[in-house]
Amino acid sequence: MGEYIHGMKSYGQVVDSIEALPDEQQESLVTLLQHRLAERRREALVKSVRESRKEFKSGKLRPASPAVIMRRILA
Repeated sequence: MGEYIHGMKSYGQVVDSIEALPDEQQESLVTLLQHRLAERRREALVKSVRESRKEFKSGKLRPASPAVIMRRILA
């Protein structure tokens, strides 16, 4: 974890730098990161839905009720 990646600071150095910030800036950074992570999750979900729709249209997937899906997951 303490290695440089492409000239970037190590994880520990980043944490130390963040801890040196005033509380308000740390809170702002937390909010910023939470929003960016949420956006990445939304983008991943949209991509997954698009891929699933494409597979469904091509006949690779079949419709199933939630009960059937859960039985398959829990099997």
